[in-house]
Order: sequence, then C-alpha cells, then structure tokens
Amino acid sequence: MLLSLSRIWGPKPLQLTVLDVIDRKGPLTDDELLKEIRNGKEDLSFRELNGILMKLEVNGFVRVSRQMKGKRRVELVEQRTQK
Repeated sequence: MLLSLSRIWGPKPLQLTVLDVIDRKGPLTDDELLKEIRNGKEDLSFRELNGILMKLEVNGFVRVSRQMKGKRRVELVEQRTQK
C-alpha cells in the first residue's frame, strides 16, 4: 500500500504561521498577533514570538516598530521585484 505525499503532512513552522496571520489581518500590535496565533491553537509564549519576529525582521520579511511604551507594530515588508 503506497501513500501519496499529499496525504502526509507535517507541522507548520511558526515563522510561516506568523507571516500568514500578518498577511491576512494586516499590521498588528505584538499583543494582537500573539492572541491571533494562540486562537489558531498554537502554543506560543511572548518570548518565543519575540525571537521569531527578530529572525523575520533580520531576514527582511517584517518590520517591527515601537508605537508606545510596551506596544510594537508588526507589518509585512513589501517585496521589491528586480527588473
């Protein structure tokens, strides 16, 4: 009995989950983003989210800016296409 690859799935990386949420909802605060991810049944701490956001920002996928004390805005960076 052979299984097709379309029937086999693995866990989705949290970086992709974060990018998907920001893509669907638009710019969010870090608290709103964490709440949305936790609503998707993902077990994620605020510390883990900060690590993921730092990696995504260093790689140029998101921009994190400070709104006020204790609040940060997270948004996708628009990808430029090269001609």
